[in-house]
Amino acid sequence: MERRTFLRASALSAGGAGALLAAGHAEAAPTADRPLRVHVLLFDGVEEQDFAAPVDVFGLAGKMGGAVRTTLVNATGPGTVTCAYGTRVEVAEGWSPRAADVLVVPGGGYTDRAGPGVHRLIADRAFLRRLADSRALPVGICTGVMVLSAAGLTRGRPATTHHGAKADLKAQGADVVDARVVDDGTLVTAGGITSGLDASLWVLERFLGAKFTQRVETVLEYERRGTVWRA
Repeated sequence: MERRTFLRASALSAGGAGALLAAGHAEAAPTADRPLRVHVLLFDGVEEQDFAAPVDVFGLAGKMGGAVRTTLVNATGPGTVTCAYGTRVEVAEGWSPRAADVLVVPGGGYTDRAGPGVHRLIADRAFLRRLADSRALPVGICTGVMVLSAAGLTRGRPATTHHGAKADLKAQGADVVDARVVDDGTLVTAGGITSGLDASLWVLERFLGAKFTQRVETVLEYERRGTVWRA
């Protein structure tokens, strides 16, 4: 079955655990032996909340016994990343397109085209080609969606982003949806900064089920907000 069709069909499966697709064929839902591999992309200028929320959600899910393994990866290779507000994070791994099932792309620095942030990723054509060729499920948070757009992943597809970038996203060919989270099967996008919580919880529900995700949400003491638009 074609990858996009399969993932769309499995997004709300009866067990709540969407199957993965790797090497062109369907695989069983995540297990302890084959956990959901979530990579969270970091880069200089990344917004702290954009990546911290997914790390917290998926990290807690793993700690609670869910079949999830979360890894921070550096867009430019192992090294120290300086975030938007000065937080410095040592990232041990570079990004490998084929090493993840889910790739979270946060935003940051969108209003400063000359400074660190998403514009440096957007200007890196080799990086964008690797991103376009990746088989991982891309999850764009805030203006990280604009990186996915630059790689051609949102053209002609429903998507959302931070309200300050929606006009740009539309101009680049996306079908902009006013929703907190937009799930088009093989593409998940989320709105502004704090929506990383909602997007991550939604992805967790897709792959590990609603009951387990509710437990994670309870521990976080967070109630999801806004609309999840689904294809």
